[in-house]
Amino acid sequence: MPNSNAKLHSNHRGGREASRRELVSRSLQSAEHCLENQDFGTAYAHYLLVLNLAPELKTTVKETFQFTLFKWAEELDSLARIQDLFNCYEQALELYPNDEVICNSMGEHLFRMGFRDEAAGYFHRAVKLNPGFADARENFHRVANWLVERWHFTMLNDRRRNRAYRRAIESAVRAGSAAVLDIGAGTGILSMFAKKAGASSVYACELSKTMYELARDVVAANNMERDIKLLHLKSLDIEIPKHIPERVSLVVTETVDAGLFGEGIVESLIHAWEHLLLQPK
Repeated sequence: MPNSNAKLHSNHRGGREASRRELVSRSLQSAEHCLENQDFGTAYAHYLLVLNLAPELKTTVKETFQFTLFKWAEELDSLARIQDLFNCYEQALELYPNDEVICNSMGEHLFRMGFRDEAAGYFHRAVKLNPGFADARENFHRVANWLVERWHFTMLNDRRRNRAYRRAIESAVRAGSAAVLDIGAGTGILSMFAKKAGASSVYACELSKTMYELARDVVAANNMERDIKLLHLKSLDIEIPKHIPERVSLVVTETVDAGLFGEGIVESLIHAWEHLLLQPK
């Protein structure tokens, strides 16, 4: 009897495997037929079924799947079915999470729709996956020019200004400010000044996705990724201990310009004083 039961189970598994292979084969044929008839939506659905049933075919059908996705996305875009378009790209990235071509294409759609910060995130991801991907690099630089104000570059190269900030931070840290919060971190330069001055804990928040990713790269390039905790958050949204484990003793920021009113820096500093800063005794 044991041998008989084992044989039945084996036959059952064999039958299921044969059915799976048959369904995959038919779905592939249907997808190819739909592509011939330019029915990209149905072809896309068939490829999703194939890839979920037979993940071992991912490499084999990758290029055809990409072509189908992009054609279907163009149709969805023209029909203003924006949520369906995003859903398709999310499904595709679940199947191919490290595909720089899909990431770049998603970024292009987002950029055209005006979601520049989100687009920059996908372009940046594509470049990270493949630094030699010229289209993604060009797209990232293009969107960065939209998002990073030109005065920012001048400011970063203002040595006199940077020395003044560094000396002020060094003075505060040496006076006992061990935990530092950098509001509107930008490239992370003030956070790095604080860490180099000897601060035991440095936290930095940056709302712009593009600048947040740039700060991560800059901090990593300076071997400080373990020393500075970067948060993609508004300072008003920071909670203790959810985001940072302690109250800080020093807040630094360089957002005091026209953004004093437009970006709510006054509210941010009041919030930091009331909720994030150690109160003086």
